[in-house]
Amino acid sequence: GQQSGHALYLAFLARKEGTKRGFLSKKTAEASRWHEKWFALYQNVLFYFEGEQSCRPAGMYLLEGCSCERTPAPPRAGAGPGGVRDALDKQYYFTVLFGHEGQKPLELRCEEEQDGKEWMEAIHQASYADILIEREVLMQKYIHLVQIVETEKIAANQLRHQLEDQDTEIERLKSEIIALNKTKERMRPYQSNQEDEDPDIKKIKKVQSFMRGWLCRRKWKTIVQDYICSPHAESMRKRNQIVFTMVEAESEYVHQLYILVNGFLRPLRMAASSKKPPISHDDVSSIFLNSETIMFLHEIFHQGLKARIANWPTLILADLFDILLPMLNIYQEFVRNHQYSLQVLANCKQNRDFDKLLKQYEANPACEGRMLETFLTYPMFQIPRYIITLHELLAHTPHEHVERKSLEFAKSKLEELSRVMHDEVSDTENIRKNLAIERMIVEGCDILLDTSQTFIRQGTMKNSNTIIVKHEWGRQLHSDWTLLLSGPDILCSSKKDRLAWPTAVAVPSADDTQAKAQEKLALLKALSHKTGDHVRSENSCLLFPFFISTSGSAPHDII
Repeated sequence: GQQSGHALYLAFLARKEGTKRGFLSKKTAEASRWHEKWFALYQNVLFYFEGEQSCRPAGMYLLEGCSCERTPAPPRAGAGPGGVRDALDKQYYFTVLFGHEGQKPLELRCEEEQDGKEWMEAIHQASYADILIEREVLMQKYIHLVQIVETEKIAANQLRHQLEDQDTEIERLKSEIIALNKTKERMRPYQSNQEDEDPDIKKIKKVQSFMRGWLCRRKWKTIVQDYICSPHAESMRKRNQIVFTMVEAESEYVHQLYILVNGFLRPLRMAASSKKPPISHDDVSSIFLNSETIMFLHEIFHQGLKARIANWPTLILADLFDILLPMLNIYQEFVRNHQYSLQVLANCKQNRDFDKLLKQYEANPACEGRMLETFLTYPMFQIPRYIITLHELLAHTPHEHVERKSLEFAKSKLEELSRVMHDEVSDTENIRKNLAIERMIVEGCDILLDTSQTFIRQGTMKNSNTIIVKHEWGRQLHSDWTLLLSGPDILCSSKKDRLAWPTAVAVPSADDTQAKAQEKLALLKALSHKTGDHVRSENSCLLFPFFISTSGSAPHDII
């Protein structure tokens, strides 16, 4: 049918354009005999024919995910001529092991060792997955180059405008030269009369000309010195220093991203495609979300900064931020995913093979002893760093400066993005911590599943005079004298000795008991065995949406 026709077409291409072609001996599975066939390798499919001129293949093998290794010559049974045995032992044997189960290995041999090595190398490289990875890398480089070309187009357009302005200036200067020449022509008769002047008059004029030049130079020197010492010049020097520092920091940040991508992301992506991957492609994507795109973005931004420095003292930076701002949504995704990426990384480290491989990557001298978590954290601080830099730039930028409005707009956009990212991270962390606490309660807690519940703090503080206590979060909540209070409800209660229960407070009849706020405060004061001076006031106590109260001598952590 259609599939057989496609296979015949691939076999035809293999015979004509195959990566490797030639005669090999193939071992049969039934009789363990060797038969010479003509093989042709095309992409990741290995065809074999009865002869070199055969048009129809005798068989084919799919090499995707296979491995190839050298095998020793098999032992010879029976006594044959010595020369024949030596010739067979000198032949090159190798075996193709297929990745999928149920298919027997393919045993092959050839006459020459060099030919056998070439066949093994060609089979090793016959992987469609490797080609896809190389295509992805080339596609990223292509996108990077396209972005650079767009930047260069903008720069070329600016240069074109400058050339047009210079042409206009040249025409203006030419017209001035023509006018000056005409004036000079009109002055020639007067100059000829000056030549007949007295020599003393000439000397006086020469001295006057010298004095006028000296006075003019002294005046300009004073003007320049006054400007150098002026607040405006000092502000411009500080502004230039901020820009130079920004370029150095951006260069260091691009280098950190380069190490993150080339020292961790790409090697782990290759490891995920191996036969026994220590990490999955999904986990790699979760850990390094948008890292490669961020690197490409900042390489372009860094190149633009260096181009602006090359045009110093003319520094125009606003258009660079105009290019950067529309692409900052990738930062929003990275920051939103950051905590999850660290959690996925921590889970992957439980795998010994992955942990060993990661430590090998971190031992690279380029990492300078820094861990992968450190490199994943660097992009988290880049947006605040830009905000601080823009704030310092605006502090030293005059109000009438051509870039001030553009820089203020970029600063406002970055601050807005920073607030959004902070709120998203806070909400995500609040929900995650509330869910972690809810899972530690034996029968669950529906109130903690409400998104309006806010996590305030978690910790331990010793105070023997206070009766509001909290168990360690690592243990399940169970005690002879425990009340778990949240909002207006007693979520669970337990006690064995009801005679010790405070007489002023009704004994709960079940594990889940409703209680009003004032009853809750009365219960806490009664359990203190005192006047309640060491119990928090009603307002401050009930501000906490989640606390535990206990009585007795049980060894609890007290807060």
